[in-house]
Amino acid sequence: MLRRLLSKASLAGFWARHSRVLFLLLMIAFMALSKTAAFWTWSNISTVIFQQAPFMILMSFGMTLAIITKGIDTSMGSVLVLSSVLCADFIKGGDFLAGVVLALLIGAACGLVSGVLVTRVGIAPFIATYGVQWVTLGLAFVYTGGIYIYDFPPEFRAVANGHTLGIPNMALITLAIFAVLHFVLRHTVYGRQVYMAGNNFNATTLSGLSAKNVVAFVYVINGLLAAATGILYMARLNAADPGISGTFTLDSIAATLIGGTSFGGGRGSVAKTIVGALIIVFIRNGMNIWGVSTTWQQTAIGFVIIISIFLEGFTHQVGYMAARFRSLRFQH
Repeated sequence: MLRRLLSKASLAGFWARHSRVLFLLLMIAFMALSKTAAFWTWSNISTVIFQQAPFMILMSFGMTLAIITKGIDTSMGSVLVLSSVLCADFIKGGDFLAGVVLALLIGAACGLVSGVLVTRVGIAPFIATYGVQWVTLGLAFVYTGGIYIYDFPPEFRAVANGHTLGIPNMALITLAIFAVLHFVLRHTVYGRQVYMAGNNFNATTLSGLSAKNVVAFVYVINGLLAAATGILYMARLNAADPGISGTFTLDSIAATLIGGTSFGGGRGSVAKTIVGALIIVFIRNGMNIWGVSTTWQQTAIGFVIIISIFLEGFTHQVGYMAARFRSLRFQH
C-alpha cells in the first residue's frame, strides 16, 4: 500500500514538474496542425524564436532572480529605456564601445539604487522599484524630449540582426547569458546564497552571510540585463524610443511565473523561465495567425499564469507528500 502511494506521488510529481514543457510541446503541435501553412514555416518559427523570444527571455532572467529572493523589479522596462536613449548618440556617432559601456553602467547604477532602497532603506521591493521606474522613465523623456533617436550604423544593427556561423546572433547572445546565469545559480556559492536569501532572509543573515549584499547585487544584475536588452532592442529596431518600455516588465513577470518560479521565494530557475517565455510568445503568435484580438491574448496568458501558479503549489505539495512517504518507508 505504501509503495503504491509513493509510486503515485512520484508520478504526479513528475507530471507536475514537467507540465510546462509538455504544455509548450502540445501547444506547438496543436497550432501546427490547425494552421499548418501559416504557422509551421521556418520563417514564422525563426521569427518567434530568434526575434521575439530573446528580448522577453533576457528580461525574464532578471525578474526570475528578483522573485527567487522574494522580491520583484518593476523598473526593468524603464531602465531598458533610459540606458538605451542615453547611449544612443554615442552609438549613432560610431563609438560603440563607449555607448555599450555607458548603457551597462547606467543599468547597473539603477539596479544598485533599487537594491539599496530594498536592502538598506527597507522599502518593499515593489514600492522601491516602482519609484525607480517612474524616475528613469521620466529622465528618458526629459533627455529625448519624447522624440526617438534613429538611423544607427549597419555594423551596430548587425549585433542583433546578423548571424555568426549561420546562427542568429540573438540566439548566441541569449544562450551565452543563460549559460552564465545558470552556472552562477547552480554551481557557485553566490547562487546558493540567492536561494537561501529567498527561503529565509533572516536565517541567512544570522548564519553569518550578508543577505543584504546578496539581494542588492541581484538588482544590479537586473539593471545590467535590462541595459543589455535595451542595446539589442535598439539595434533590432534601428531606433531608441523612450516609449518602447511597453509590456516588457509585465511580460517578464508572466514568463517567470509561468516558468514555475515561486513568489514565495527560494525556488525557480532560468531554464524554466525560458519555457515560460516561449509559451507566451507562441500563444501570441498562434492567436495572431488566427486573427484573435490582443485583449483575448492577454486573457489567455492570464489563464496560463493562474494554472502555472496552481501547478507550482501542487508540485510543492506532492514533493512534501513524497518526502513523507519515503520517511515512513524508511522507518518501516
